[in-house]
Amino acid sequence: MAAVQYAKDQPAGFKNRIEKVAIIGAAGYIGKYFTRELLKTGKHTITALTRANSNSAIPEGVNKVVVDYDDHSSLVKALTGQDFFIITLSVRAPQDLSGKLFAAAAEAGVKWVMPNAYGPNPYNIKMHDDMGFGPIFRRGMESMHKLGLNPVLLTCGFWYEFSLAGGLIRYGFDIANRKFTVFDKGDAKIFTSTLPQCGRGVAALLSLPVLPEDAASAATTTTLSTFIEPKVAYIKSFHVSQNDMFASLKRVTGTTDADWTITTESSQERWANASKALQSGGGVELDGVTPLNPMQAFGMRMYSRIFFPGTDGLTDKDMANGVLGLPEEDLDEWTKEAVRLVESGELSTYGQ
Repeated sequence: MAAVQYAKDQPAGFKNRIEKVAIIGAAGYIGKYFTRELLKTGKHTITALTRANSNSAIPEGVNKVVVDYDDHSSLVKALTGQDFFIITLSVRAPQDLSGKLFAAAAEAGVKWVMPNAYGPNPYNIKMHDDMGFGPIFRRGMESMHKLGLNPVLLTCGFWYEFSLAGGLIRYGFDIANRKFTVFDKGDAKIFTSTLPQCGRGVAALLSLPVLPEDAASAATTTTLSTFIEPKVAYIKSFHVSQNDMFASLKRVTGTTDADWTITTESSQERWANASKALQSGGGVELDGVTPLNPMQAFGMRMYSRIFFPGTDGLTDKDMANGVLGLPEEDLDEWTKEAVRLVESGELSTYGQ
């Protein structure tokens, strides 16, 4: 374990704060919330790294630098002078891209990196492996440590409004057609966060001092260095079960059980069927009607695994909401947002 460092002992010119933040995916589904909340603090200069052929609209107030992901020197040049690097990549991104970004950050002198870990607890190894993320995650952590980077993980569970609105494959609800698939008894509680809460979490983390000033303040001051991996910034909006979500949906939509088609399925069988579909290239049916393509099977495997008995192994005591000053949120308000996402069709182009 590395020795504790203090701000007072750092060389001349040391800044005990994060000022310059680079982000890949600044206009992406979660990245735009990171960018929005970081801008609100007024404490950071934000640079968006983007490809030449990207059509993403970079928010006003953000610097834009065009990079070539296959050109190491392009990435190093874009990252030189940055204090912190946030990576938000699609699950469809090439598996070797994160490694390229880590190497460029290290050569550019960026010490702090937030990799893609915006989901359930990565240190529930069996769960993470069953989801298909484990080996990739562990290789990423090993790579960053070897390169001398400081990984900072924001782990927020699956995104609440996105997942609730995402159909039977995600949290088990087809809001448009009022269908509900109960996994086991529907009582397994999971940690889940709204997208704005994820943004606030990142902004709060990057607004912390980097190091404690001295030994006397170390015990009472939360710093960015507090959250160097394997310490994780776990955050939440809600700790809820499918039954809790369904109760909220009924309140929001003014419906009762009689208005919904309710079926029950074993979470473990659901996970096994999704895994089989992935191995065979798709084709396994959901609800006996719709054949799953590989991307859908991947999603169903991820989501069904989080609802296994015992869930992700975390408790409320593990959450960093308090030290980060994150607000309490209203479940029904965000269930309404999920209903709006369904009615507007906004998720229809996600991942395209």
